[in-house]
Amino acid sequence: MTILLPTSTAGSLPKPSWLAEPEKLWSPWKLEGEELVAGKQDALRLAVDDQRQAGITIVGDGEQTRQHFVTTFIEHLSGVDFEKRETVRIRNRYDASVPTVVGAVARPKPVFVEDARYLRAQTDQPIKWTLPGPMTMIDTLYDAHYKSREKLAWEFAKLLNEEARELEAAGVDIIQFDEPAFNVFFDEANDWGIATLEKAAEGLKCETAVHICYGYGIKANTDWKKTLGSEWRQYEQTFPNLQKSKIDIISLECHHSHAPMDLIELIRGKKVMVGAIDVASDTIETPEEVADTLRRALQFVDADKLYPSTNCGMAPLSRRVAQGKLNALGAGAQIVRKEIAA
Repeated sequence: MTILLPTSTAGSLPKPSWLAEPEKLWSPWKLEGEELVAGKQDALRLAVDDQRQAGITIVGDGEQTRQHFVTTFIEHLSGVDFEKRETVRIRNRYDASVPTVVGAVARPKPVFVEDARYLRAQTDQPIKWTLPGPMTMIDTLYDAHYKSREKLAWEFAKLLNEEARELEAAGVDIIQFDEPAFNVFFDEANDWGIATLEKAAEGLKCETAVHICYGYGIKANTDWKKTLGSEWRQYEQTFPNLQKSKIDIISLECHHSHAPMDLIELIRGKKVMVGAIDVASDTIETPEEVADTLRRALQFVDADKLYPSTNCGMAPLSRRVAQGKLNALGAGAQIVRKEIAA
């Protein structure tokens, strides 16, 4: 049975305090060796149960087995030296010390496929897996080898495609590529970013999604948002080309964002993951607030193409707050389902 308004998260959920330091990105693991492997699986099972109890329809792993949504994938590739670090500006927002591309990049073995199999074994519900998009990957590195953002993006797209095909074979129903860089580098996104994204998704029979947000609720991002004015029209730059792309689902930030809701009209025909939960605030939405965001979105997207979600990942939040927000998302979607049915 196909459920109307299937809910999901944009990706990450907070890790339990026994696995990693809470409310922190790039938090070091508290376990090691076999204990760490078991701990990650326990955390993944907890994340699945938290989603199930909140009535979330499309279940993710909460990114419990990785430290960071981009870096963990890159760590498993050859050609990148994590000891050799350079300071670069990330998404034109903040400086970070990043690893260096020192040679041809390759994927010696699958990165997340075992974890995805483990997730698949935990639930009969549809499952979604998140991967970093090619453009966001290149924005998190210093490139001393290809010396071309575009060339490196195409190389990453090929490696992502290898991974995505194996994730699909492991039973993943939706593969989502995270591309927050699309909200910053508009010319590059349109010139080759969307094309490299399509390369990453090439040949997949499962559904594909691209998640474009304004970032986690960390200070660098919230400070940047304050500079964007009363209307955020970044989506307007890339949506027309994404509408023509082969990607099935487009995920965007809606609740408490200043992105005008009518920009969704630019992707008419696509399925839309509407962010109805603000991840940059500890205030837990009410189900009615979630329902209101979804009702407004329904002016621009057909009900059978609306996927209620969170604005972004919830890794930096406390587990209590994240659980409250998940519950609100599940309950808010249920309110609107009943209204549509009536």
